[in-house]
Amino acid sequence: MNSFRRANSFPRPFGRSQFFFVMIIWLGVPVFTQGQPPPKQGPDNEKFRQATEAFRLGHLDEAAEGFAAVAAASPTFAQAHFNLGLVREEQGRNEDAVASLQRALKLMPKLRGANLFLGIAEYRLNHLDRAVAAFRRETSLAPTDANTWMWLGVAQLAKEQPEEAVVSLDRAAKLAPDNVDVLYHRGRAHLLVSKNSYEQMFKTDPKSSRVHQVLAQADAEADRHEDAIAEYKAAIDLAPRQPGLHEELGTEYWKVGKLELAESELQREIEIDPNNVLAQFKLGTLEVERGEGAKSKELLESALKRNSSLKNAAYYLGRAEMELGNNEAAADAFNREIAAPAADPEIVQQSWYQLGIVYRRLHRTEDAQKALIVFQKLKDESNQRLHERFEKKQGKQEPDATPN
Repeated sequence: MNSFRRANSFPRPFGRSQFFFVMIIWLGVPVFTQGQPPPKQGPDNEKFRQATEAFRLGHLDEAAEGFAAVAAASPTFAQAHFNLGLVREEQGRNEDAVASLQRALKLMPKLRGANLFLGIAEYRLNHLDRAVAAFRRETSLAPTDANTWMWLGVAQLAKEQPEEAVVSLDRAAKLAPDNVDVLYHRGRAHLLVSKNSYEQMFKTDPKSSRVHQVLAQADAEADRHEDAIAEYKAAIDLAPRQPGLHEELGTEYWKVGKLELAESELQREIEIDPNNVLAQFKLGTLEVERGEGAKSKELLESALKRNSSLKNAAYYLGRAEMELGNNEAAADAFNREIAAPAADPEIVQQSWYQLGIVYRRLHRTEDAQKALIVFQKLKDESNQRLHERFEKKQGKQEPDATPN
């Protein structure tokens, strides 16, 4: 029942106006350039032109009558059957559309677009196997058409085959990376694969450390940090040397302000996996917050040797250098952070503030003043944006004051 309901819902990739526009495109140049000329008789040519114009204007009954007449007079003219199928599809007469499109494909098996629209008509009729077969034929004829790969994925989702749909929709996303419809269906497919994977995991071994880990991750994403801590601890009890668990638990301890426990867990993670760059970076930044300059510098530099693109690393390294009294090195680090192409705006703002302090220590009074002026400007702009968002939110929440 669920599959039937999904299959008969018209998916977002082609809304009615969007779908009609696609069909108009097919009525342009391609109808005369697919390897088969239109009928030689003048009246048939004129009727075909009139039907095409009627279709373009949305006069579907007139277009259908015209294309049907051309097809009857010239039964081997594939484009007439093709366009008649498109009209029938737009009219919601999907069985008639299937018949016309199949006739067109019998006359011209490589007619571009015919299998795509045949698949859409079959999809609407809940003939999912036929729809998938038609979409696959179209992908072989037009392997770079993102819409066809998307429709194949949509049909596979309707058949409750999310793994297959992921492959098709990933292909569509590669061809059209900014198509929001492709991204929507692709995200849904991946979500279903993930859901099925977790369900199978719970079913196979409900006491597995992985079960507790995924529950902990869900709690963490929902800001239920104490619950996340409990689940991570349960996972660690079952798999004390599983890479990643101690890092994640340490992160949760940090979020609730338990810095000593966070430090202990991150250190344990590094003992288990000395190559865990993220754990080293997190521990380095934690040690900065705790005022451990030498330890934080060693950890941060070690992490940066393995991954020089760690975000915000220069800022925290600058903080470590400040703790050690290395003011020139600190200034260099903060300037690197400010110049980083994808720097976090809040970190950039704080870098200017720290830079002002460092310049004062270096007796560079003018530079210190300039740095603090930039800091204040960025802070004011940030506060203004927050105020505007608050005002906008308040405006949406205010009740309607209009009297009844």
